[in-house]
Amino acid sequence: MFSNYHKSEMNNKIKYKNVFIKCFNVNEQDVENLVYNGISAWDSVGHINLIDELETSFGIMIEPDDILDFVSYKKGMKILNEKYNVEF
Repeated sequence: MFSNYHKSEMNNKIKYKNVFIKCFNVNEQDVENLVYNGISAWDSVGHINLIDELETSFGIMIEPDDILDFVSYKKGMKILNEKYNVEF
């Protein structure tokens, strides 16, 4: 049985991954290796859509510097965890 902490962590991982799948129409197994401009859907417009979806999903406002630094799936997790207290 998982504690509430672990349930929250798992739910945030799933939520995060699902935002990428929705925004970029990619397979689940491809998500973790995504990088900005690595696929045609993750261009400047796709990036803004991704940020908007993440802000909505997690109830946060991502700062402009963090939007610019959000260059990969993995980097995004680090930013959300360290600066916005989203546990993964």
